[in-house]
Amino acid sequence: MRTSRISQDTSKILNVTSPRVKRTTRSSLASFAHTQTDEKKPPNDAVDIEDVVAPSRKRKREAAPRTPLKQSPRANIKVKTEIEETVTFSPTKDRKVRQPARKVKNEEGEVEIHPPNDWREVYDVVMKMRKEGAARNAAVDTMGCDKLGQHDDPKTKRYHTLTALMLSSQTKDTTNAVAMERLRTQLPAYKEGAPVGLNLENILAVDPKLLNELIWVVGFHNNKTKYIKAAAEIIRDSWNGDIPDTAEGLMSLPGVGPKMAYLCLSSAWGRTEGIGVDVHVHRITNLWGWHKTKGPEETRIALQAWLPKELWHEINWLLVGLGQAICLPVGRKCGECDLGLQGLCKAAERVKVNVGRKAKEEEIANGLAEKTENIKVESLDLPANAAE
Repeated sequence: MRTSRISQDTSKILNVTSPRVKRTTRSSLASFAHTQTDEKKPPNDAVDIEDVVAPSRKRKREAAPRTPLKQSPRANIKVKTEIEETVTFSPTKDRKVRQPARKVKNEEGEVEIHPPNDWREVYDVVMKMRKEGAARNAAVDTMGCDKLGQHDDPKTKRYHTLTALMLSSQTKDTTNAVAMERLRTQLPAYKEGAPVGLNLENILAVDPKLLNELIWVVGFHNNKTKYIKAAAEIIRDSWNGDIPDTAEGLMSLPGVGPKMAYLCLSSAWGRTEGIGVDVHVHRITNLWGWHKTKGPEETRIALQAWLPKELWHEINWLLVGLGQAICLPVGRKCGECDLGLQGLCKAAERVKVNVGRKAKEEEIANGLAEKTENIKVESLDLPANAAE
């Protein structure tokens, strides 16, 4: 194997400087040989070399406490116990638990229906929104079925209300108002010299095809044309030319269900015998958690079991307007709803609510700043003799 010149020089230096070791041969080792006869037994008082040399003391290193990477299950239980004790003794804010309408047995064993525990607070907040808040001026306020009955004759006005309700099914109030305006202005008179417009006689005489053309903007206008013509004949033959004055009589007309019957009875005759529950009332009360119902009729029965009767007429107007302006079927405006901002709606979308709260805070802060600035400006415009 080749070695470098430096390595060769280094090995020569080491050989010269290192002491020479005597060569060990067999003859040199013979002097150390001994036989069993030459072996002398050590005296009894001989000391073993292990006893002469004291054992070296090893320094004991104090082991530093090591933190285990994984805590044992017992340690976890201990930590949890400590946390639970801390939470128990710390002051906590009572959280309001919402309860839906429920059946409760009283002391006599009779079943009573208890209303939702926060219904009154929710109702008052929505009423304030409908009168002066974000839900005011909804379509139902100016184009609801009770507003579309326009005539000086009470009988004809009641017929307008019934017709508007029959057209309103699956139709927006704005569209329904267009169809009613056409009937009031374009429905031909049943005879020469008679007034043009919506009344029982003109409906009986009009051709179904023309009637269908006048109301084509509403949903299911073909079926509604048949229902209006058939109902007009029943009113003429069975009710002396006036709409029925009972819920049962109204529901006997084709195309009229419980919602239309109770709303018509309340608006046209001034008698409230039931709640008119449409899709808005059914949807919103279920969102609030007042009950769990499958359809409007089931919702009506559930509401009438506990809602005070003096509120039966206005709750339809209240919730229909809220559903049209704020709590829309698609794209609810939870950031503008006072129920969501105050934490009263369990179905509120939290992201929209947080954005709405920040906007409210900025609006309040800007309002206070503007008010302060106005006060400062007014204080500078004092008249010269104001200090006298």
